[in-house]
Amino acid sequence: MPQTETRPAAATGTWTEAEIRQQPASWLRALNAIDNLRQPLEQFLAPLLLNEDLRIVLTGAGTSAFIGEIIAPWLTRYTGKHFSALPTTDLVTNPMDYLNAAHPLLLVSFGRSGNSPESLAAIKLANQFVPECHHLVITCNEGGSLYQNARDDGNAFALLMPAETHDRGFAMTSSITTMMLSCLAAFAPAAFSVSAFRDVAERCRSILASLDDVREGVFGSLPWKRVAYLGSGGLQGAAREAALKVLELTAGRLAAFYDSPAGFRHGPKSLVDDETLVVVFISSHPYTRRYDLDLLAELRRDNQAMRVLAIAAEPDAMIEQGPHILLPPSRGFNDVELAFCFLMYAQMFALSESLKAGITPDTPSASGAVNRVVQGVVIHAWQA
Repeated sequence: MPQTETRPAAATGTWTEAEIRQQPASWLRALNAIDNLRQPLEQFLAPLLLNEDLRIVLTGAGTSAFIGEIIAPWLTRYTGKHFSALPTTDLVTNPMDYLNAAHPLLLVSFGRSGNSPESLAAIKLANQFVPECHHLVITCNEGGSLYQNARDDGNAFALLMPAETHDRGFAMTSSITTMMLSCLAAFAPAAFSVSAFRDVAERCRSILASLDDVREGVFGSLPWKRVAYLGSGGLQGAAREAALKVLELTAGRLAAFYDSPAGFRHGPKSLVDDETLVVVFISSHPYTRRYDLDLLAELRRDNQAMRVLAIAAEPDAMIEQGPHILLPPSRGFNDVELAFCFLMYAQMFALSESLKAGITPDTPSASGAVNRVVQGVVIHAWQA
């Protein structure tokens, strides 16, 4: 169904806010669409997954690349298969380092527009390097080259997201989370069905409802100059995406960084000063959570940051000793489910900071130096 030209309702009158708020409904539509394709999807995937030597690479550019970073660790543990995350921007420049002809490959390509030069080149290179190469395309644009090419490829299967997730705003919001969910549903249908995921969608709907007027600030309204997002495991991928959203929507005026809580001590912690906001995504895994809480306590003892904020699903004495956000009550979530919840706060924070800086969120790059679909990329033919 084509998108209409009517601007969706949003408190800020922006596509960006409307696209953030539409996510819970879009997720359930996407899951229903996958259910309708379950039989042909299983016919495509099942023979491939029987091969114990199969390598499954989750790829994309920019935000699309971070999908793999968020979900590959969980998918590997849940399925026992070889999942890894690899940006197309790395694959295209160094295919000889990442593509191995000795192993069959399933390349899972994410793309909002499906027209990024690197995404199309990555598929071509994978076919050149790997004799037994198959493709699962997950995209938001029916008219994009990624989707159209996959439809004509006997070694490919394409999943098209609901039309509204082809975000009109500059930053990827509903597109990243819907593609992320669809990949999880493709490989872990029991864990990510409509019924299983409804609790996540409802919790995220509650989060968004609680952020009624984003102009009031999401994490407060202090004059910070930089923000550091921290998360462990797949939540480090969520932290990376959260940092990119701030950079994109503020056109770089608010500097943003990411790391793991354990890794932050090894140098990057030097950036913390009295103009820094530190946001810690607290893991739900009892073992990992201990490391997150250790770093949270250390940062608060240091008393160097302007604010150290913890976002968590479950209460803890350490979390509640300082600024914190507890998610709305729900069942116990694993970290890959929590990533959806944490990204709601991160997206809305980036939007609020964009408005605070006087920037138009839908088109934050006034100079045109950064574009919604990347431009200026020259793809060079591979020569051995």
